[in-house]
Amino acid sequence: MNKPQSFFHLHMISDATGETLLAAGRAASAQYKDARAIEHIYPLIRNEKQLMKVFEEIEEEPGIILYTVVDQKLARIIDDRCASMGLPCVSVLEPVLTVFQSYLGTPAGRRVGAQHVLDADYFRRIDALNFTMEHDDGQLPVDMDDADVVLIGISRTSKTPTSIYLANRGIKTANIPVVLDVPVPDSLIKARKPLIVGLIATAERISHIRQNRTLGNTTGFEGGTYVDRASITEELAYARKICTRYNWPMIDVSRRSIEETAAAILALRNKSR
Repeated sequence: MNKPQSFFHLHMISDATGETLLAAGRAASAQYKDARAIEHIYPLIRNEKQLMKVFEEIEEEPGIILYTVVDQKLARIIDDRCASMGLPCVSVLEPVLTVFQSYLGTPAGRRVGAQHVLDADYFRRIDALNFTMEHDDGQLPVDMDDADVVLIGISRTSKTPTSIYLANRGIKTANIPVVLDVPVPDSLIKARKPLIVGLIATAERISHIRQNRTLGNTTGFEGGTYVDRASITEELAYARKICTRYNWPMIDVSRRSIEETAAAILALRNKSR
């Protein structure tokens, strides 16, 4: 018998965007299937006045407090207020900074938002994102050799979201749809620079996703064929045939998140170098 789901408040205080906290908080709360976090995110908290307003909200809905604040004065205030309220709090970065300091023999610079500096790596990610948006869903196929990664697959195999995720990692990613009995672009076959990966899934999984998609009223669109498992099986067989013919690796995305699929692609890319 399943336990009824309970809820708890998760307060995340950051002096930057809060992305680090959000990832850490969700990773931890995901381990508790019977408890769901109600997330409260407070980004860009950089002075005591802002912090006091945050604690006014926490007093209304007490819970767990996570924070990433490099200003040690503000960090002490958070610790002290949480202790007086009897609430658990954790500085997510501090244990990591302590390890770095011990190993490197020098204290951290404690720069607010240091991971978001506008450096060469930042602009590389912007370039990758621009490239990926321009080469979504088979656009500009003549530029395939300019890509770092090309994803191919039938409709609803998560090509676009995976491409965007990789672009945010600085990987120029194009994606090309596989359509039954339609050859892939010749420029893709001749491409030598990019890692080409086929994304596949079970027919059941793809049918389910397609059924939940708003199909619209496109003239001539055969909705029945689009979600029919037998037709999807044919599409998948054709996609596998193409990948096998050109020795392109395939990844089954049926039970993978976008992040897990991207990690598998990056692992293949590292091996192919």
